[in-house]
Amino acid sequence: MAPPRLDPHARGSSALAWTGWAAAALAVLAMAWVLVRRSDHPGQASAAVSPAASAPAPVAAKPGPVPALPAAPAAQGPGAQPSLEDVVRLGNSAVVEVETPRGWGSAFFVSRDTLLTSLHVVAGASYVTLHHQGGETSTAYVGDTSRDFDLAVLKAQSPRAGQAFLPMGAAAGLQPGQEVVAIGSPLRLQNSVSRGIVSGLRRMGPVLVVQTDAALNPGNSGGPVLDRSGAVIGISTFVARGQGVGSGLSFAVAIEHGKALVEGRPPASAVAAVDPALETPGLPASAPTESEQLQAQGARAYEAKMAWIAQRAGALDDYWHRFMAAGGWQGQAQGGFEHPWYALWEDRAMQGRAAPGFEQPYASIKDSAEAIRAAVLKAEEEARKADVLPGTRRELRQKYHLDFPGWGL
Repeated sequence: MAPPRLDPHARGSSALAWTGWAAAALAVLAMAWVLVRRSDHPGQASAAVSPAASAPAPVAAKPGPVPALPAAPAAQGPGAQPSLEDVVRLGNSAVVEVETPRGWGSAFFVSRDTLLTSLHVVAGASYVTLHHQGGETSTAYVGDTSRDFDLAVLKAQSPRAGQAFLPMGAAAGLQPGQEVVAIGSPLRLQNSVSRGIVSGLRRMGPVLVVQTDAALNPGNSGGPVLDRSGAVIGISTFVARGQGVGSGLSFAVAIEHGKALVEGRPPASAVAAVDPALETPGLPASAPTESEQLQAQGARAYEAKMAWIAQRAGALDDYWHRFMAAGGWQGQAQGGFEHPWYALWEDRAMQGRAAPGFEQPYASIKDSAEAIRAAVLKAEEEARKADVLPGTRRELRQKYHLDFPGWGL
């Protein structure tokens, strides 16, 4: 912030008017007036009465010396930090909530039309919805991504005029104890702010991460971690919690990796060597949160069930083909299905009836198909309770050819 400007004429320059006195007397009075004015509080009128207060109106003449400006406070000098309120205000205007069919997270603008977020926030999506601070929504598409660094670039489809964005700083020079601010949408509480300090810099494989004690929760992922100057030093990525521990260790991917991805450079080469005195021992390359571990276990259990159901579906396919080849159905049974018996749940896909003598085999087909449907729905419900993401469930159903609208999911 620039130092305040003082207008000597607004501060009673008429008191320094020339009156016709001798030049020597004027110089003495001018010096005395400057000394009196310097003793005043800035912005307040002087209580002292100048001998020249009743002097006639000034005539055109060379003005006296301009009083020196008071020294600017250190907090307003070059390179000074803005207030915490200013950091948060700018941060909030540049941070958005990201919504996808699978969930939500956070992102932030690094230019008028470009955002950074975590890949796991937008995984499986081509387009996302951005919820801005003022309640507006817009759309962005997913651009470059890096799975190894959990990073994704978003491009706004219709950039907004005057869109605020955040400067990208550097994590490599951070010192333990430096103050940081995290902004995001934890639990869908948009533009939530938490404050903490840098605990250390760590390596997770090729990734440099910033460990902080700023509180992060589901929904913070993809949001910025700012230093006290308001520059982004990391992208929130995960929290590691121990069993029975209420608070966790928060981590953010160093902004250098994100900046490289935005600029089209390999994220792996973005961070130069860090001072060994600053870098603390790294964590394992994979350090999922407790919630992520439960999700992964649920996904593995769901996939095992899909594989087992797929075997039953394949056996029913064989039985169906033999039933049809033997003339067990009188009429039409058609549809471009991955499993032909899906026609049982499609309107007008099966027209006719079972041939005489084939009623029992046909009833067995229907019973087996309903059992498969019930098994899929049960596995789906168990996976939901285990917080397996909808996109993950859909991908696994597609993998095992069990993603059918007739399930009613």
